[in-house]
Amino acid sequence: MSVASCCLSGFEWDGQPTGRFEKLNQLDVYVAGDSNPDKAIMIVHDLLGWSFPNVRLLADHYARETGATVYLPDFFAGEVLPFEPLLNLRFHEVDIAGFMGRNNRQVREPDIFAAAKTLRTKHKKLGAIGFCYGGWACFRLGAKEHQPPLVDFISTGHPSLVAKKDIDEVAVPVQILAPEVDQVFTAELKTHAFETIMKLGVPFDYQHFPGVEHACFVRGDEKRPGEQEAMVRAKNAAVAWFNQFLSTDA
Repeated sequence: MSVASCCLSGFEWDGQPTGRFEKLNQLDVYVAGDSNPDKAIMIVHDLLGWSFPNVRLLADHYARETGATVYLPDFFAGEVLPFEPLLNLRFHEVDIAGFMGRNNRQVREPDIFAAAKTLRTKHKKLGAIGFCYGGWACFRLGAKEHQPPLVDFISTGHPSLVAKKDIDEVAVPVQILAPEVDQVFTAELKTHAFETIMKLGVPFDYQHFPGVEHACFVRGDEKRPGEQEAMVRAKNAAVAWFNQFLSTDA
């Protein structure tokens, strides 16, 4: 299983995460926000994993702005790709193919499903958001095969490893945050998602971000024209989506 370089390059943001560390099933998990029995959000991280500071900072933002408990589990079972060579485009120094083989969809899907099932027992409402690698997982979490549903809604930014079948079978409200330039979530997949989900009878929010590239929502450069605005807009869009569907009256 190969990945595009855009799935691994990017920038590390300033800031210090303020969450805590717990266990979720057998997984380590970063938790942001107070314990709220009414509402929770699970983040499925990208290829840089649960310890990449940017995604923890996003978890902190989501918790503050929704009042939900936000969980960021380690779905790579302790394995972490080295940030420094990847962010500086030295991909030859990293065994990416081996990493992807150890962390492919079939290997990690059971843990992702199990984490959602456990959180379902703790909270009245549960949503999921995933970026890049986490995108396919969110569609699978929202699939019609799960009765009752594993999550109440999903959001995904520049998803990767997504198959058309994943899109066809989603059965919960869907938000897609889609950069204009994306060699992974291609124009064909974007069109398929838009045309298919519109017919599925679920709430659907498609957000187009002109002029920015894959991975900008979690690894964008605030000094690059347009990326700071896109990061803020994507965060705000996700928070608004969460707040619609986390209400226990919804």
